[in-house]
Amino acid sequence: MIKHKTKGDRMGKKMGDMKELKEGKYVMIGDDPCRVTKITKSKPGKHGGAKARVDAIGIFDGQKRSLMGPVSQKVEIPIVEKKVAQILNVIGSSVQLMDMESYETFELDVPDEFRDKLEQGRELQYMDVLGRRKILGMM
Repeated sequence: MIKHKTKGDRMGKKMGDMKELKEGKYVMIGDDPCRVTKITKSKPGKHGGAKARVDAIGIFDGQKRSLMGPVSQKVEIPIVEKKVAQILNVIGSSVQLMDMESYETFELDVPDEFRDKLEQGRELQYMDVLGRRKILGMM
């Protein structure tokens, strides 16, 4: 069972059991939010409970990471928000954006796959995880 923290919690994480994780979902490994790529579970043995190995890739750095432990182990799950922003200005390798809900303006680095696709006035989707942001794709 996943327990949600209160709205006043600025950390953007919730607690859950390792057995609740699924491929494509997110988990904190160390201090980095990661997308789960593979889960391997072993059967309980004669003297112990079932174990799980979670393989994941860091959202922001692309590093492969692993997490091992009993399936009942508590893990932190980052709250990932997907939002829409409008492109205000393209400045070299970064882009100035305005969130379409809060009207907050901010700058992000542009991933290589979007460098030629960004135009002023277009909308794009980005993710906000623990105060860090990343461009996901064009609308």
